[in-house]
Parts: sequence; structure tokens; C-alpha cells
Amino acid sequence: MKRSIAFGFVLVFVCASLGGFAQSPATPGAKTAAAIPGVESYASTPDAAITRHSVKVGGKILNYSATAGMMPMRDENGKRQAEMFYIAYTLDGVTDRSKRPLLISFNGGPGSSSVWMHLGFLGPRKVVYDEEGFQLQPPYKIEDNESSILDEADLVFIDPIATGYSRMTPGEDLHKFHGLMEDLESVAEFIRLYVTRNGRWESPKFLIGESYGTTRAAGLTGYLLNDENSMYLNGTILVSSMTLGVSTGADIDAILILPHYAATAWYHKKLPPDLQAKPLRQVLDEAEKFAQGDYLGALVRGNGLTGKELDEIAARISRYAGVSANYVKQNNLRIGRSQFRKELLRDRGLTVGRLDSRYVGVDRSPNGESPEYDPAMAAWSGPFTGAINSYFKNELRYATDRSYNIFGDVGAWRGMPSSGAGMMGGRPTGVGEMLRQAMAQNPFQKVLVLAGYYDAGCDYFSAEYAFSHLDPAGSFKDRVTFRYYECGHMMYIRKADLAKAKADLAEFIRSALPKG
Repeated sequence: MKRSIAFGFVLVFVCASLGGFAQSPATPGAKTAAAIPGVESYASTPDAAITRHSVKVGGKILNYSATAGMMPMRDENGKRQAEMFYIAYTLDGVTDRSKRPLLISFNGGPGSSSVWMHLGFLGPRKVVYDEEGFQLQPPYKIEDNESSILDEADLVFIDPIATGYSRMTPGEDLHKFHGLMEDLESVAEFIRLYVTRNGRWESPKFLIGESYGTTRAAGLTGYLLNDENSMYLNGTILVSSMTLGVSTGADIDAILILPHYAATAWYHKKLPPDLQAKPLRQVLDEAEKFAQGDYLGALVRGNGLTGKELDEIAARISRYAGVSANYVKQNNLRIGRSQFRKELLRDRGLTVGRLDSRYVGVDRSPNGESPEYDPAMAAWSGPFTGAINSYFKNELRYATDRSYNIFGDVGAWRGMPSSGAGMMGGRPTGVGEMLRQAMAQNPFQKVLVLAGYYDAGCDYFSAEYAFSHLDPAGSFKDRVTFRYYECGHMMYIRKADLAKAKADLAEFIRSALPKG
């Protein structure tokens, strides 16, 4: 842990196979797993598409096999309920897979496919953006990912039911798996099947989830350990972490988001000159100290503040948030996230992004309390959608007319108690508590959290707060690592932060492997 804070630790996004649905190598010469020397049978179904490729990572050429296929999901009577689509990358020529880490990845939503970390962060190919992570003119292209983690681990990307090509069997409840525990159960079953069919029980295993995928990853860490198969992990990586069921409240929410406001105002040059001249991290240190101290104290007092005290605290909030003191007072010292996105650059006729506040948008009218859209999400959806559809057909040779659902219809997601204290079937229902219990039972379980300063959807300071309250005694503090980036929700979209995130992830994986 690199940075001490008052919280007491350091910081560190699913309809079945239609009858006759085809997924196949689709091109002459495409090989099945059994035909590839030195590679085990990684296809979970006979008609998976398996292709051979190479990529240069860290100055070294890696030869690897890519498998795109469906995993049948069955009930206790063996009836097929759904098919879950996945893409796996395995390094060729590995004779002992027991020493080769396996990294299992998914995004969030809930209702998002795995495309974002697949073609943005971890995989051997990635969507092309400019150096700062801003979109280029269409049509969109992909390129080799020199920062892929494939040099450190084999990869499996999972599309939960209704996302990607994953579908329920006709006649089954389309939303059977669309709830917190239902999702954990189905993804855990996929992981068990994949690990068993591909002989990876002896491999070091890691989960990595983004956004709501951090809720899934935290819950799976405990669920897999306590399942009848007892799968212990080496590490869990949370990219843009949610608060994992830790309760906050209006006053705590208000103070936790202030450092993000300060980062955004600093980026758009809306801070006072003395603050604007300082490095971002120094500004954030000051904002955090104020938020946990005088700001929280003022909110606790409510309408007990005198007129003078109200003016003084509003001026100090204004100083860090980059909006007027009068606006702060009009909102009773609590600036909502959507309000901030609309207000910060109102004088320029612009809004700022929710998932990455470096992006700016233009609304029909500058009036109003919230933006019409998220310019960050708008800048990501087109390039990633075009890239994944081209990639599956032209490079992975996966043939289907089915639509690849970047975001699937998951209906009304069934949640669970947020306190982390509830139980269901003998298991804790709060995912943070599930993670905490897993770390208690598995003394080798480690956690890495990657957080972007410009992310308002899953802001970094709230993630810090969550972990300090999941483990108030600090018993597992030395096994939780936070890493920060001058980017947003998808910090890997910016080239410098992609390289940094790769290095941080590689270091974490190595640190969680058996010694000797």
C-alpha cells in the first residue's frame, strides 16, 4: 500500500441457441483444438471456432490460440437452459498449465458484454483510439495490443446470459439468471465447467471484473470458495469498483464525490489559480482532507450553521468543486452528480462525462439540472460495437447471424440486502461481506483495485471508503492494493494509463503466485 489516508488503508461494467445455430471455424484450414500440437482440448463444444495468431507484447512475439464458443448451461436434471458465449486465449507451447495463471474476465452493467476489457485492456487486440483515449473518425479499427496481459496469463472472457451471443433456450424464462445471486450462480457454474473441461484446476486462478463486474467478482470470490467444489482463488481484480454493498447515506455521498469534482474541475481549468497550478494529486490530497473534516462536520450540523458559517463552508466547497458558492448554497451544500456534470461548464455551453469527465458534450439547451447524455459512453459505444463484430467474423472466424449484444435485456435485476449482513442458504448475501469472508478463509487471497480519478460512475474515493468499512480492523489491509489513473471508468482507453495498468496488473499477478 502506497498512500495513507484517514480511512485507514490505501486504494487501490444475458434467449438460447436458436435451433440450428451455427458456430464453426467457417474457413478452410481452421483447426480444432485437438489438431493443434501442444494445446489441450480447449473447445467446450465440438463446433467452437479455434484459430491461431501471434502478437508482440513487451518486445516478445507470443503465439497463441483463440477459442470462441458456447458453454451449454444445464439444470440439475441435465436439461439445457441456456448457452453462455466465451472467448479464450491460450499461449501455445506451454507444457505445464499448472504453472500458467488463468485470468477470467467480465464487465458489468448489469447487462453488459465483456467487450470493453476484451478489446480495450486485456486481450491481444484492441480498439484504436488516439493517445489520450479519444475516438477517431469512423470506420473504426483494431490493432495489436502491445500491453496485453497474455504474456502473464491465459484469458477467458465471459458474456453472461443475454449479453454478447449468450441466450436462454427457447421456452425458458429469459430473465432466470438476472439477479445478484442468480448471476453469481450461473457465472460460477460456467467457471467450474471451463476449469474442469480444460484441466485448469491446478492453475493459479484470478477474476477481473469492471463496474458492476466488481460486484460480480467480489461475490464470486466468496461463492466459489464456499461452493461444494471449493475453488480458491489467488487474486481478484476490481476495475472501477462499486461500493460492494457498503451503505453510505446522503452526507457521506456528498463528501465522497468531492475529490472527483476537484479532479474534473482541475482538468477543465475551473479551479482558482493557486489550486490550478498544483499537480492533480496534491489537489486531491487537499480535497480529501477537507471532505473528511470540515465539510463532513458542516453537513452533520445541518441547519445549525450560522449564516457566516454557511457562507464560509460554501466558499470552500466552491473552491474545490469549481462551481459558484451561490450554486453550492442553493443546493444546501450537496451537489448531485448529474447537477455537477451540467453546471461545471455551463458557461461554455458544455457538459462533462459521467464515466469519464474529460469528455464534453453539447445539450440542446444549456438550461436544466442534468445532461441529455453521457459523452464518454457515446465515444465508446460506436468504436467497440463496430470492432467486436468485425473481429469475430474476420479474425476469430466465428460464423453467426445472431446479434452480438453489447448491452442485453436483463429486465428488472433482482438485488439482495445491501448491508452485507443478510444470509441466504447459509451464505452471506452482501458481496463485500462475501469477499471479506473469502479473505478470512483463504489467507493467500489478494485484491487489486484500479481506479480512475475522472470516473463519476464508480468514483475512487467511494471505493476507498467501501474497503475501509468492509475491513474496519484492517486485518486484510496488506492484501488490498489500490492503483490510480488520470483517466475515467475505462482507464485503459488512454495509452499511457493502459501501459501503467498492464504493469500494475502484471505485478499483482506475480505477487499472488506460489513462491518457488
